[in-house]
Amino acid sequence: MWRLYGTLGVAAGLTAYLGDLRLPWSIAVGVLVAAMPRFLIGAIRGAATPSAAERRTELMSGTDFEDHVARIARRAGVPVIMTPLTGDWGVDLIVGRRPHRLAVQCKRQSRPVGAGAVQEVVAGAPMQDCTQTMVVTNHDFTPAARKLAELHGCVLVGGAELTRLGPMIRRLVTPDGVGQ
Repeated sequence: MWRLYGTLGVAAGLTAYLGDLRLPWSIAVGVLVAAMPRFLIGAIRGAATPSAAERRTELMSGTDFEDHVARIARRAGVPVIMTPLTGDWGVDLIVGRRPHRLAVQCKRQSRPVGAGAVQEVVAGAPMQDCTQTMVVTNHDFTPAARKLAELHGCVLVGGAELTRLGPMIRRLVTPDGVGQ
């Protein structure tokens, strides 16, 4: 790709020189044209750089991410049960007390989370005696996951919303707002 940008820069500089622009200005035009696409790509990537909290979750394993979400829930003042790694019916964490328990599926991924995670937690919640569902990820969700979650009343919490996870959990598992 850099060869293409370089060729465009040389062509632009040559065109500027042939168009009666002095040599230093022609070189400047060529350098600007060659560097501009890389500069714009870098600027766009820089704008999408994750925050310190998001970078911290990017480095975690899936189990570490589950622990992280459990700590957030505990700091919100609600009990947390971590399910076993196998046989959990698609529920990683059980948050709160009966009858207002929340089934949480945690997904630490490098791409958007799909509808499968929503299906798992929605199907597993009754097996774990939970009345509400949530999927938490460090990333984002696909449109299919969002639609399925909306149909089933499943709360989705993506990377940018992780900072508000504690209050969201407390609100969901506290009956009638008591204790807030």
